[in-house]
Amino acid sequence: MNAAVESITWPGLVLSVVPALIVIGIMMRWSAGAKTGLYATLRMLVQLLLIGYVLVYIFEADHPAVIVGVLAIMLAAASWISIRPVQNKQPHVFGNALLAISVGGVLTLALVSQVVIGVDPWFSPRYVIPLAGMIFAGAMNAVSLAAERLQAETERGVAGAEARRIALQASLIPIINSLFAVGVVALPGMMTGQILSGVSPLVAAKYQIVVMSMLFGVSGISASLYLTLENRRTTTRHSFAAKLEAQAVEEARSRDDLERRQSP
Repeated sequence: MNAAVESITWPGLVLSVVPALIVIGIMMRWSAGAKTGLYATLRMLVQLLLIGYVLVYIFEADHPAVIVGVLAIMLAAASWISIRPVQNKQPHVFGNALLAISVGGVLTLALVSQVVIGVDPWFSPRYVIPLAGMIFAGAMNAVSLAAERLQAETERGVAGAEARRIALQASLIPIINSLFAVGVVALPGMMTGQILSGVSPLVAAKYQIVVMSMLFGVSGISASLYLTLENRRTTTRHSFAAKLEAQAVEEARSRDDLERRQSP
């Protein structure tokens, strides 16, 4: 197969943004948050253009300390973005998101890069950085959906375990839909990119199986860990509040008994 990849011209790149501009125009006319859509689009353009230049430096550096530093920044950014829908962004919420995404993401990245693919050296940026990006993003989206749904269910007065179950199911809807649709409704980005670059469709399919499996796994692990941490904190807080309330009631009873004894 031809391994050449067609280069995208700058005019072609500009034309590719036209559908996004149409959507922003509709959002503006319907007062549906056009500023957010425009800001997100502009930020995407700047971030991707910058990361293109940054990756050139990272690939040329080829040093484990640089790679670890980049992964740490990616984890911190993913954790902060994941709690964006949460109204009360207390430090413990970010901490739980960071722990959940780090544990799920790093373990999945280690399994895929070191065991499944066998990257050598282990920090090879051409493998580790793209894989980490997909894995951390999958965990970020799942935790974000779980956090938003958990907050909504808690505000509705749903019990802790039930709220956790509903939140986990909601967080996994996108990736489960992707599992159903992959290869039937759409060819995922990684598989499409490999085929366009001349890789055998069978090889591309194997890589995509790895990608879909790791995304489903990291989404479920990270979301369930975040929900467990949040549920445990909520349970502890409610238990402590119940103890304080019981103590207050007991003290009130004691005062009443004392007043009755002292009254003539």
